[in-house]
Amino acid sequence: MSRPILQDAVRAEAVIRSFLKASRRPAVLDPGQAPLELRHDNYALEWRGGRLMLEAWNDTQNLVRRIAGVREHKRGRLELIIERFGGRRGLLLLADLERGDRAALERYSLRQTLRERLRRALSRQWPDWVVAELSCEAHLEESLSPAYARAMLRRGRQGWAALMAPSDPSAASGALSFGLLWLDYLRRKQQRLFIQGLILFLPDGSEETTCLRLAWLDPDVAEFRVYVYSEEGGEEPVDPADHGNLDTRLEELTRPHPDRPPLAPWAEGLTRIPGVECVSRQDGNLSLRVRGLEFARLKGSALRFGLNRYIPARKSKLEEVKELARELARLRSAEAADRSHPLYRLQPERWLESQVRANIQRIDASLLPEPIYSQVPAVAGVERGVMDLLAVDQTGRLAVLEIKASADLHLPLQALDYWMRVRWHLERDEFTPRGYFPGIALRPDPPRLLLIAPALEFHPTTETILRYLSPAVDVERVGLGVEWREDLQVVFRVRGAQRPES
Repeated sequence: MSRPILQDAVRAEAVIRSFLKASRRPAVLDPGQAPLELRHDNYALEWRGGRLMLEAWNDTQNLVRRIAGVREHKRGRLELIIERFGGRRGLLLLADLERGDRAALERYSLRQTLRERLRRALSRQWPDWVVAELSCEAHLEESLSPAYARAMLRRGRQGWAALMAPSDPSAASGALSFGLLWLDYLRRKQQRLFIQGLILFLPDGSEETTCLRLAWLDPDVAEFRVYVYSEEGGEEPVDPADHGNLDTRLEELTRPHPDRPPLAPWAEGLTRIPGVECVSRQDGNLSLRVRGLEFARLKGSALRFGLNRYIPARKSKLEEVKELARELARLRSAEAADRSHPLYRLQPERWLESQVRANIQRIDASLLPEPIYSQVPAVAGVERGVMDLLAVDQTGRLAVLEIKASADLHLPLQALDYWMRVRWHLERDEFTPRGYFPGIALRPDPPRLLLIAPALEFHPTTETILRYLSPAVDVERVGLGVEWREDLQVVFRVRGAQRPES
């Protein structure tokens, strides 16, 4: 045993004994196991053959670990470095169950379990490579989440980044974003190594979204490997090319009947209230909104209104509907006195969408102001926190507009989800037969992709993730001025992963 490890273990013994003495309800948390409470008669901390050993037991558990040092000491918790067979390092947690946050301890245990699962998976699937780094800690400077276990494999001058997602489906959908950030971080940190690419381990059944996205990353920039794992144990490689069927649908567009007025005559006055907009929906209905927030909907000749739930609006209710619209227009205004009011802050993406619709040619002078469709086609089974619009330019080329009012690390890949579906339907020439873009000859070229957000609200990682997209994805970022609610102004426009000029 080397001298530095002995010194660490000697110091660790004193810290452990002091922690146990001060704890009211001490326990040891081994990843994947229930907390094992420590009493005076069910554990031993002693030296055996020159090594510090911690042994604990109860009716169902027996734990023996070799202590190499202390990694972190916080109130109510003590994180220990342990030495495994073959000299590998691991972590073990001592906690005071009365002083520590029980929920935080459970999260810690789950993270450590995932970390161990990744280590075992890599040793089985990549036995000729050394696990040079292994972590499940947050790395805020690099936007790396503690929800995922991360590793670096090394063999000679070559390396791979690896990331494992927990069994939570929403976390699995974000795995590729965080995996690309981890890969990029290792490439910057380990400049003497050639980091070939990224290995992803995903829960079985949650891999489809990631595999579909991988088809649109640049193979000249990085290689990718995907495995699925089950709760029962074991991993299987999957071929992303086998996941070519998109879960997407393009509904038939129903236009309002040409003989029907946009609104019942008695309700036409609603549209003359400042701030009210009337937007056609794909189902043929009309949506009445105030700066993106819907307050009424016309179906046939029946008008329904409300915010939380819709109720029928007859002539007797007209003044009530108008009052709702006026109040929304007052509260959802760039000049509103109370910017903390819930109705001012509600659905900022919808508000920004309404501004983009009204000023589409400020976003891009080549885009036609009409028609513009939202949420077409539908994206099923994918979490989306963005608004999407589908427009067309003067040459007949489609443009996908993804709109986000606040910083979102996942924006590039969520936008890719929508772009690939639009491209899929375009390749099959489905838009014109189903009633979209009447009278316009659509070009077969893949659609453009515009990411639109306030300039200061693009997440710092956006450029990093965009560097990995295929050149076939024609993407552009459009940064807006901070006062976009008052006046939509473009402050920068850059292609791909380029940086805006200072």
